[in-house]
Amino acid sequence: MKTLLYKQLRLVCHPMTPVFCLFGAMLLIPNYPYSVIFFYVTLGLFFTFLNMREQKDIYFSALLPIRKRDTVRAAVVFAVLVEMLSMVITALFCLLSAKLQPGKDNAVGMDANLMLLGAGRAYEQIRNSIAYPKFNVKICCSHAGVSVGEDGGSHQCLEDIGLMRLIPGMTVIVPADAKEARKATFALAEFQGPAYMRTARLATPVFEEDYPFEIGKANVLREGKDVAIFACGLMVAEALKAAELLADEGMDAAVINVHTIKPIDADLIVKSATKTGHVVTVEEHSVIGGLGSAVADVLCEQCPTPLKKIGVNDTFGESGPGAELLHKYGLDAANIVATTKEFLA
Repeated sequence: MKTLLYKQLRLVCHPMTPVFCLFGAMLLIPNYPYSVIFFYVTLGLFFTFLNMREQKDIYFSALLPIRKRDTVRAAVVFAVLVEMLSMVITALFCLLSAKLQPGKDNAVGMDANLMLLGAGRAYEQIRNSIAYPKFNVKICCSHAGVSVGEDGGSHQCLEDIGLMRLIPGMTVIVPADAKEARKATFALAEFQGPAYMRTARLATPVFEEDYPFEIGKANVLREGKDVAIFACGLMVAEALKAAELLADEGMDAAVINVHTIKPIDADLIVKSATKTGHVVTVEEHSVIGGLGSAVADVLCEQCPTPLKKIGVNDTFGESGPGAELLHKYGLDAANIVATTKEFLA
């Protein structure tokens, strides 16, 4: 019943997305605090009682206290990621919240500290206009992974973590839920240097547990001695479910939330691999270049350990309900359990 109701609310809410975005555009204007309140109260009514929140919405809510502190000037730029009004809102933010550099014809060339951009289409600008000169720019990107759903393979970026990892000096963060997205936003506001944060579009459950967030330090959410499951983003919740199912079959799995892909927490990876002797990585990303590759790099150099990567296997996504696509591509607890059992056999 909850799932059916959630889907119905999504259908009702979707046409209102441009309206919500318009109110979100006023987020940095000191004279319009009530628009921000309206924006989040309205959206919260849809999802609070379901204990489900979209990470990108939490990102916006976190910007308000950051802006009030005046520690950073935050410009939120919708490039190709938020419905049909995106370019209009981009222009609005250019006028209200940022100082355009002469001769620049795109959002990435703006003097800003926080942005919401596409990693793929803007890759060259991010590399040359942000990372190369080491500007203190934070990029927050939505519409990653197959959970984007009906928008299809053209919108389901499965390569962004790999692309961002390759850029020298770029910090890469993938929050597990809405709470962590908020913590990561505050942490990035204080962090100096270019950084990329990937947020999920799909509304997902929020963890009840509260744990500290520190860039570059993964969190052990469950201890175990038989296998260490490293996960990021939406897959953290699925990994925890899988660990419970594995426990019912007598297998003790540790679950580690790797919210920072770069710099990776090499010490914890080595410690967990040494303890369990088997490592599984789970990510809503290509198995090439993402979390699995980052963990493999550490293990190969410091602690050779059997490793199994779970992710999207060198293919594009497709259109369909987000939850169903996660199941089809093996990004759910059931497949994590089956793959882990086969791996340990």
